[in-house]
Amino acid sequence: MRVGAHLTTLMMCPAYSNIDNKSVSLSLQHGSILPDEAAFEDFKRQCLSTDTWQIRYNSHDSQVWSEATDKGNQVAAKIHKLKCKINIKDVSAATMYDVLHDSQYRKQWDPNVLESYDVARLSACADLGYYSWSCPRPIKNRDVVTLRSWRVADDEYIIINFSVKHPKFPPSSDLVRAISILTGYYIKPTGPNSCTFTYLSQADPKGSLPKWVVNKASQVLAPKVLKCVHKAGQKYPEWKQKNSPDQKPWLYPEQNTLPLMDPAELSIQRADSLENVDESSKEEEN
Repeated sequence: MRVGAHLTTLMMCPAYSNIDNKSVSLSLQHGSILPDEAAFEDFKRQCLSTDTWQIRYNSHDSQVWSEATDKGNQVAAKIHKLKCKINIKDVSAATMYDVLHDSQYRKQWDPNVLESYDVARLSACADLGYYSWSCPRPIKNRDVVTLRSWRVADDEYIIINFSVKHPKFPPSSDLVRAISILTGYYIKPTGPNSCTFTYLSQADPKGSLPKWVVNKASQVLAPKVLKCVHKAGQKYPEWKQKNSPDQKPWLYPEQNTLPLMDPAELSIQRADSLENVDESSKEEEN
């Protein structure tokens, strides 16, 4: 399953357009496109930090922040991050982690998915995947090709992804190819059946969208998305018991039947190398 789902749809709104991912650093393994330990640690630091974040939504169980930027810095001003956190009191961290990985279950709870599949494994804890999703009118549907990597350590779960290029998956004319500069999840247990669930994204939707979409997405969609993922976690154990309960290749690499791909075949997808599709002429529909 490709991480993001509804949340990726939310992040890919006009406030995150015109991102220059040349200015964003991602710590990679020496001589490889795969993230190294420093990349996971930096992502964790961002998820836990509040110093440079402005609260946009706050309830007793969930919060949404956007990262504050230096208005005097023109490069930084183009780069926006959104972070969502929910305190889950009735689902374990391990279950939420399984939900994010299980591609078969995705079809049960994500009404926006058009296509979602894993293409190849890059290592025991990294793969290449494709995800496309429908967007509410008048926004054009999006797709993304990402390298996803994960780490389970110290009683915590981290999944990160970023957009890559592969010659077999070029942009299509009927979809807007979106960009994940850095997107992921940080899940930390708070008890045997509870956890904190944090989602952080820095993404470029490409295209050009009306301003009303930004306001609606940031103020309304984020809390609803968090609740949707939480509900998926609540229902997962019962569903999994009836659907290949012993199959979890994200935990047991020997179960992974995807073809092996050399990571050297991939390169990071730059936002400025893709055409912007003009959607600005669309008007809000009542």
